[in-house]
Amino acid sequence: MPAYPQRALLRRGARIAVTLAIALAAGACARLATVDSNALWKIVDLRCVPSQQATGTPGQCTTVDLDKRYAILKDIVGRSQHLLIPTDRITGIESPLVLAPHAQGYWVDAWNARTYVEKSVKRTLPDNQLGLEINSQYRRSQNQLHIHIDCMRGDISEALAQHAKDTPGKWRWATLDGNRYRIMRVTALTQADNPFRIVAQDNRGEGTMATQTILVTGAGPSAEQDGWLVVNSGIDVDNGSGSAEGLLDHACRVADTH
Repeated sequence: MPAYPQRALLRRGARIAVTLAIALAAGACARLATVDSNALWKIVDLRCVPSQQATGTPGQCTTVDLDKRYAILKDIVGRSQHLLIPTDRITGIESPLVLAPHAQGYWVDAWNARTYVEKSVKRTLPDNQLGLEINSQYRRSQNQLHIHIDCMRGDISEALAQHAKDTPGKWRWATLDGNRYRIMRVTALTQADNPFRIVAQDNRGEGTMATQTILVTGAGPSAEQDGWLVVNSGIDVDNGSGSAEGLLDHACRVADTH
């Protein structure tokens, strides 16, 4: 076996050390998220934002928007799941900050970020096969607001199809995956149609909002034309749920059927 020049050996050793450091950091992040309820906040606040400010690159995140004050992070779970995480300290769905008069439109930002899911699976998907979801305070592992962005389960999209032409602004009840949810079609995700505001209308106060879960998906193949479905449940609902994350498919099987 030929001998490497000393400089080449040093370069090769440095590359190995960098590769090992990256692998260890990724493993550390995965472990951190399981034991530290502030892991997402630390990743965004201590790594992604400082990197964006200093170098113009998002560091560990997929992207950081300093103006709109959010980051997109690829989740360690699933092939295509991404998370929208505010760069401000906001605990979750129960925070009054999500209902403030000039609150950032996180649902719009998360919906626009669905393209990262499509990039992960290397294909364009109809809007009714993509979903956004936030867990209740009692069904989450992280105490920093984060909206899950991923593919919908195929059977759930089929079940929701009957609501594609519902009159906007009215709740209708359905059983999805064994739990009771109410469903409303909306024509926007902003202002009065912001899903946080819609759900808060009859779930007033931090304590009540803390029990709620929200999922948003396209009412049809084109949300711009068909609108969106806001799917809501809570742990206080008879046979309800504090998490709608199970309606998403982190394996994104729908991408394999096209």
